[in-house]
Parts: sequence; structure tokens; C-alpha cells
Amino acid sequence: MLLLVAAAAGALFVRLHQPVLIAYIVVGIALGPAGLGWVKAHDQVALLAQIGVTVLLFIVGLKLDWHHVRHIGPVALATGLGQLAFTIVLGFGLILALGKDVMTALYVAVALTFSSTIIIVKLLTDKRELDALHGRIAVGFLIVQDLAVVLAMMAMSALRAPEAADAVGEWGVVASLVGRLVLAVALIAGLMRWVLPRVTAMMARSQELLLIFALAWGLGLAALGAWAGFSMEAGAFVAGFTLASTHYREAINARLGGVRDFLLLFFFIHMGAELELSTLGQELVPALVLSVFVLVGNPLIVMAIMGYMGYRKRTGFLAGLTVAQISEFSIVFVAMGITLGHVDTQALGLTTLVGLITITLSTYMILYSHPLYERLSPWLDMFERRRPYRELSVDRHPPRHGEADVLVFGLGRYGSRLLRELQRRGVTAVGIDHDPELVRDLKRQQLPVHYGDAENPDFLESLPLSSTRWVVVTLPLVASASTLVYALRSAGYQGPIAVAARDEAALEDLQRLDVQHIYQPYRDAALHAAQHLAEVMKPAVPRQGADP
Repeated sequence: MLLLVAAAAGALFVRLHQPVLIAYIVVGIALGPAGLGWVKAHDQVALLAQIGVTVLLFIVGLKLDWHHVRHIGPVALATGLGQLAFTIVLGFGLILALGKDVMTALYVAVALTFSSTIIIVKLLTDKRELDALHGRIAVGFLIVQDLAVVLAMMAMSALRAPEAADAVGEWGVVASLVGRLVLAVALIAGLMRWVLPRVTAMMARSQELLLIFALAWGLGLAALGAWAGFSMEAGAFVAGFTLASTHYREAINARLGGVRDFLLLFFFIHMGAELELSTLGQELVPALVLSVFVLVGNPLIVMAIMGYMGYRKRTGFLAGLTVAQISEFSIVFVAMGITLGHVDTQALGLTTLVGLITITLSTYMILYSHPLYERLSPWLDMFERRRPYRELSVDRHPPRHGEADVLVFGLGRYGSRLLRELQRRGVTAVGIDHDPELVRDLKRQQLPVHYGDAENPDFLESLPLSSTRWVVVTLPLVASASTLVYALRSAGYQGPIAVAARDEAALEDLQRLDVQHIYQPYRDAALHAAQHLAEVMKPAVPRQGADP
């Protein structure tokens, strides 16, 4: 019955464009003692919940390849650390002002800093913005957050109960933590260097055996981490991190994804079974205050840091929206505090309510980020330097009049390939994109590309529109393509315009624009492939005089 209700609730929330994570939390509260009281097998559900959290942290560690960690960009690092410090310091003061004790304020303040990697990556992927400039920066500071949550778990679990800290003293706790960390790092480094590559290669001869080994390794190190004085969650993360550099990371990750989603359902049901409606009701006002703090404060600090580092307000705004929520890790972190005896269920109820509010609202904020930016843009000038040098430095020589017969706006996979093919056929074409790293990379490939915000009228005036014979718009978002077409016409360009439609819904919207042609990359590719297959599969024509 629990699974049937969860499936029905999940289907409803998917229709509402909400993560199923929210549905699981609602089901847990509704079916626990606070609601219908259906949850009876508490010990079994608690065990599945523990394993679910272990698998979750194991997969997070599995995705953090050491090579990726070493190449976190300075912008992502500065933004991630700045957002963490801002949220913890101001959040701690705000929670104390709301009447909470010091330990509760510390736990909840730390919990407010984490954003859901799973939800954000899925939303950006669905919007085809994961490879955009703001998407790559967001993924970078999400990695910083993932590392921070594990360090926070290690630090808080080292304290154990408050009376333990009093017994050994503060310096004793610090010395013990440092000693155990050094020993753990040395042990893990040895395993990653000499043992795990050989063991995983042997286990990978069977996909079923590889899955069993991954689960055994994750649960084993989780238990060892708890035994060594760290948390179970920290041990599971380290277990995943040790396998992240192996050749079998993606295979393990793919097979564990469904296991994680299934077991996390029991974590949220177990969490809901521990909450009471009276507890949630008492925390409603503090939850609303902290939700506003997360929804507004976190994006503002990201915008301020990115603006200071030379990015446009648009890039900072789109990246900032990805931290306007807390994550499932926040709830896991506070739940760990209950296990350690640091906080009570009121802290968990407060964090859960903040999670429900911020995840629900921020999901819509990310889905409709571009219309939201258009409305708020006039008030965001303070978050942009007079000269956003980091995005402008890539193109110090703007295009000159008379340079191009074709202008290609949007240099993703389709746009950049189109530009290459036009050049190969002798057509004078110039590509334009607002992603400075992409432009820099294409310049290294000797392609005629320029950085620029296609929706900026001042930039459009610098383009050779009077001599351009065709403009091709391959921007992935219909709203951006529509704005650009309107801006081109407003700038005086009267020539033909072609746009690219990714799907049928985009095709219907683009047909309303003042354009002369609509390319459909996926349909055209399918037609070309079908025509080729039909040609090569035709029966050979018999030679004259041969038997039929």
C-alpha cells in the first residue's frame, strides 16, 4: 500500500512539474503518525531508510572523479565557498533570533547551504542548459557543496553527543578528528592506488557481480566509518569516491540509480513517521522566514560574487536560481544530528518544511528562469560591473561591416556544425554565442566566431546586418529565438531569417515568427537516415542475361 500510494502521488507531482522527492516527503508525513498512521513496520522501514541514505551518499561520491575535483574552476570555487559562508553565518544569526538553541541553529544553518544536485541537473538537462555557461558554473559549485556536506557530516559526527565533547575537551576532539582523518586518507589512497583497480576489473567480468560488489563496498565502508567515529554517511561517500576514478564508474552508477530511488522512498516515509503535525505547526512561521531567506538570499550572494568576478547579470541570475532551495542532503544531515543526540525532531520538522517550500517554488523559478529574468532585469544592474570583463575579454575585436554572408546565432552542437559546413563549402559565415568559454574553444579551432549577447540592441548594431544575406538562429529556447528575431527586425535587418526547431511544440511557436525557413534538425536527420537505409536495402538489379 505504501508503494501504491507513493506511485500515485509521484505521478501527480510529475504532472505538476515537481520532483518526485516532494511526493515522497508528503506521502511520508501523510501516512505516518501525523496522518493516517499506516506505517507499522518501523524497524524494517528504518533499516531500508538507512541503506537508502548509504546508497545516496555512495552515488554522490561515485560521481566526484578526482580529476573533476582538481579542475573545479575558480569561479565555481569562489561562488560555492562564498554562498556557503554567507548562508551559514547569516542563517545562524537568523535562526538564533527565531528563538532556537545554538546546536539547532548550527545544524539548520548548515542544512540551508546545500542544494539538490539531482533536481538541478535534471531541470537543466530538460531545458538543455547543462552545457550552457551558467549550467557549467552551477554544476561546479554543486560539487563544492557536495564536498562540504561530507566534511560537515564528518565534523559533526566527531563531536558525538555534547557530553562526549565535555569528557575529552575541545582540543581532544580536534586532535582525535585530525588523527583519524590522516589515517583514513592514507588508507584510502593506498586502496585506490594498488587494490581497487584490480578488484573492480575482476568483479566487472559479471555485471551482476559488479553491482553486488559496489553495494557491499558502500555498505561496508559506511559501517566502518560509523565504527571509526565518523558518520555512516561519510563512510558511504568515501566508498563511492574511491571507485570514482575506475573505468566502471558509469556502469555502477547506472545500476544503482534505481536502487537509490527505491530505498530513498523509505527514508522519507521513515522521516514522516517520526514527525507530528503539532511539531510541523509550531515550525511553520520559522520555516516561512527561512524559506524566504533561501529563495532570495542564496541567489543574491551568487549574483554578487559572479558580478564582482566579471560576469553579466544574466549569467549570475540564471546560475543563482539553482541555489534557491535546500536538498535531500539537508534533511539527511539533520536526521544524522538526531541520531547523534545533537538536535531533536523539531529541527527535522523545520528543515523538512523549508525543503518542501523551497524545492517546490525554486523548481518553477528554474523552469521559467528566462521570463523571470526579463521581468527583473531592470533591477539587477547593481550585480553587473560597468564592464563585465570576464565575458567581454574573449572577443576584443568585434565583427566589422561586410564580413559575413551568413550569421549563425547559437553555437551548440547543431550551430557549430552548421558553421563548419558553411565554411567548408566556401560560404562566408560568422558564428555568435554568449558563452565565452565556448567561443574561446571554437576560436582555437580557427572558426570565425564572436562573443556577444544576441538580445542586446547595442551589439546587434555592431554586426554587418546591411550586407548579411541570411541569418540562422539555432538557440535552444523558443523565447530566446523569438526575442532575437524581434530584435533583428527592430535593428533594421530585412533579409531572410531561418530558425531551428527542436521538437513539434517549438515548431508551432516558431511558425508565428517573421521567419522565412524553419530547420528541424532531428526530423531532417531521421529523414536522411531513412532515405539512406531504404537506398542500401533495395534489391540489386539483376544483370542482363542473368537468371532472375
